[in-house]
Amino acid sequence: MHYQGNIFRPPSEAYSILLQITTGCSHNKCTFCGMYKGSRFSIKDDRTIMADIDFAAAHCRRQERLFLCDGDALIIPQERLLTILSAIRTRLPWVTRIGTYANTKSIMRKSPEQLQELHEHGLQIAYMGLESGDDVTLQNIKKGADGARMIDMGKKIRTSGIKLSVTVLLGIGGKERSHIHARETGRVLTAIDPEYVGALSLMLTPGTPLSDAAEKGAFLLPSATEMLEELAIMFTHTELSDGYFHANHASNYLPIKARLPQDKAATLERIAGALAGKVSLKPEYMRGL
Repeated sequence: MHYQGNIFRPPSEAYSILLQITTGCSHNKCTFCGMYKGSRFSIKDDRTIMADIDFAAAHCRRQERLFLCDGDALIIPQERLLTILSAIRTRLPWVTRIGTYANTKSIMRKSPEQLQELHEHGLQIAYMGLESGDDVTLQNIKKGADGARMIDMGKKIRTSGIKLSVTVLLGIGGKERSHIHARETGRVLTAIDPEYVGALSLMLTPGTPLSDAAEKGAFLLPSATEMLEELAIMFTHTELSDGYFHANHASNYLPIKARLPQDKAATLERIAGALAGKVSLKPEYMRGL
């Protein structure tokens, strides 16, 4: 495989074939993220991509899932992306699911018909970073979209048949907007109604603007207890018709795996137990990005 720079993928794609068809992130302005700061966004040439598909055909026969790296492969022009998906289908017929990261900019550039066409060519799941449903927080972290656009683009990609996994960040609103961030995030998640929600807890990455702000006292990171309070508020305000809400990432203090709506009461009881000191939290040294 012709990998360039650091390769990132969602936790659920840990055992997938990682096919890098872009480098970096097409947005790359979020104040909390240091994943692609040293990598310029580009679309890799077709020859390299096809060579990597051939490599996977020879050496990745036990892997049934494939993830298109890096930060936003969905932004590739439609015909080129269809050509890549067709090659995967032809050369890797045992692959049952193809996934990609997606942001509001890339979703907006595709028509509903184009998204449906991508789905018909094998794109099964997209991962979208919401981070927060609070417009003030979204502006502060330079996410490039407000809650209304997040809702519109989330619904748009869901309508195509592509499953949607939405990531949110506990603590990203800081102490000042903690409860507002949690409540508004629940509201936006409810409006999108994705198949999956993944809640991570913010860990400041050195060298990022948000980490610099924290060092200067301009951003106050909520404590473990305050993040649990956020989780309780967010979870209370999230209604999914039939979806999964996971907070089992390595960054989280309290692992949660819930299917909504049926697991809501039991999960809120577990969070309440943790807040009351009856359920042990993950120690700080065991947390990670």
